[in-house]
Amino acid sequence: MKAEYDFSKGKRGATVAQKGKTRITIYIDNAILDEFRARAEREGIGYQTMMNEALKAFIGRSEQPVTESLLRQVIREELPEYRPTRRATGGKKRNSG
Repeated sequence: MKAEYDFSKGKRGATVAQKGKTRITIYIDNAILDEFRARAEREGIGYQTMMNEALKAFIGRSEQPVTESLLRQVIREELPEYRPTRRATGGKKRNSG
């Protein structure tokens, strides 16, 4: 083993590129994630695979660009028993007078 290694030309990331898939970070509502995990476990597949299949099915039916609101709509269609709760906005109240 060398005493020192030169990483000046090193690159971050996976050493073997995945073909056809990209790793991303995305925020999903906890209730949505819990439901996909539960359903995926019942069906014996990965929850990320199930989410990917739901998005592919929706895109196959539509030519709309995938926006955040559209993504939420798709997820709600796939999980009809999910009922979102309204969150407080955290903004300051305005005085009307």
